[in-house]
Amino acid sequence: MTMRRFDANAPGFTEAFAQFLSLRRAQGSEDIHASAAATVRDVRSRGGEAVAAFTEKFDRLRIDADSLQADGLDLEKLAAKCPQGVREALDFAAKRIEAYHKQQRPADHSYEDGHGLELGWRWTAVDAVGVYVPGGRASYPSSVLMNVVPARAAGVQRIVMVAPAPGGDLNPAVAYAAMRAGVTEFYPIGGAQAVAALAYGAGRLKSVDKIVGPGNAWVAAAKRIVFGDVGIDTIAGPSEITVVADNQNDPAWIAADLLSQAEHDPLAQSILITDDAGYAERVWAAAAAQIPHLSTSRATEESWRNFAAAVIGPLSMAAGIVNQIAPEHVELAVGDPDAIAKDIRHSGAIFLGRWAPEALGDYVTGSNHVLPTSGAARFASGLSVLDFMKRTSVQRISEAGFRYLAPAAEALAACEGLPAHGLSVSIRRRKPE
Repeated sequence: MTMRRFDANAPGFTEAFAQFLSLRRAQGSEDIHASAAATVRDVRSRGGEAVAAFTEKFDRLRIDADSLQADGLDLEKLAAKCPQGVREALDFAAKRIEAYHKQQRPADHSYEDGHGLELGWRWTAVDAVGVYVPGGRASYPSSVLMNVVPARAAGVQRIVMVAPAPGGDLNPAVAYAAMRAGVTEFYPIGGAQAVAALAYGAGRLKSVDKIVGPGNAWVAAAKRIVFGDVGIDTIAGPSEITVVADNQNDPAWIAADLLSQAEHDPLAQSILITDDAGYAERVWAAAAAQIPHLSTSRATEESWRNFAAAVIGPLSMAAGIVNQIAPEHVELAVGDPDAIAKDIRHSGAIFLGRWAPEALGDYVTGSNHVLPTSGAARFASGLSVLDFMKRTSVQRISEAGFRYLAPAAEALAACEGLPAHGLSVSIRRRKPE
C-alpha cells in the first residue's frame, strides 16, 4: 500500500494535516440519533416491556420483561467456563489496575483562612454506576476490568453491568472479569435500550447515577440523549495511535504497534512521526507484510488504507505535531523520550521508550485504557477513580467570619438585584428588637 506522507517542513503543513485529521472526525448521522431517541422514549414509557421487545428483535434473545433476565444465562456459571490461563491473566491485570487506581483516590481537605472561617472539601463516591459492555465481535473482558475496578476503588457500592448476549451467547471471559471486578447486578441487554434502562429504570432494574463504557453509534447517541438525567463518562470514538520513532527501532516492531489500533475499527487511525523518510517506507513495507496474517485483516487493511499516515520531520517538532493530533495513545520510541514527553500537553496516554508498546497499556500496566479520542484529549482525561467520585465544598463560618464577609456580600447582592440574598445577610447584622 502506498504511504500517505506529510512533510512537516513544507509550507501549509499544519493546514493540510488538520484537513486530513478531520476526515474521520465527523459526528454520527442524524438518522442514528433519531433512532436512538425513539428507543429511549419507548423505554421511558413502557419500561421492561420495551427492553424485552428490543432485545428479542435485535439480539434474538427472550428476556422476562420484569426481571430482564434470560433462562440459562447465569453470570457465575458462565464465569466457570473461562479457561484457566485467561482467568490467571485477568487476575493479574485486575490486581495491577486496582493498585494503580487506588493511588488516584483524592483526600479530603480543610483550612482556616485567619478570619474566622474554615473552608475545604470532601469526596464521596457515586451511589450506583452502570457499565455498558459491548457484545459480539467487540467483546472485551479487559474493558470490564477497566470500567469496574476503578468504580470499586472509588467506593461505589452498586455496579450494574449490561452486555448484549446475541442468541444467548456471552463470552465466559467477560463473565469472569465481571465477577472478579465486583459487578453487583447483570442484565443481558444492549443497545440504546440498555442505556435508557440504566438511566431511567426498567422492570426490576433501578436507575443508576452514571453510565460508563464503550458502545456502537446507537449506544453513543443514547448516552448523549440521557446525559443530564445521569452522568456519562465520554462519547468514545474510533481508536487512535501516534508513534514517534527514530530509525534505531526495528521497522516490524513499529509497524505492529501502529496496526495494534488499526485492527480495532475501519475508522481507527495510525500515524507515524519520524525524521527518516526511508525508515517510514520500511515501516510501511513491514505493515503490508503483517496485515494479511491478521485475523482482523479486513478492518485493519481498511483503516490502514484510509487513515494511516507518516509525518516526516525533525523530532524536535514531534511534540507540537502530537499536540495538534491530541491522540488517544502516543508512543515515544526514541533514545530520549522524556525530551519529547515534557512538551506533550494533549494525549490520553503516553508510552515512553522502545519497550513500551501501547498494547501493554490496554491490558496490564494498570493504567486505564478508556481514553479520550477524536481530539478530545485537548480537554478531557482518561477514565479514573475521579470519574466515580464527587467533590462537595464545606464551609464553617463563625460570627467573626460572618462580620468579615457580610459587607461585600450585601454589596454584591444589591448589584445583582437580589434583595433576598442581601436580606439573609443584613438581617443577621441588625440588633435584636
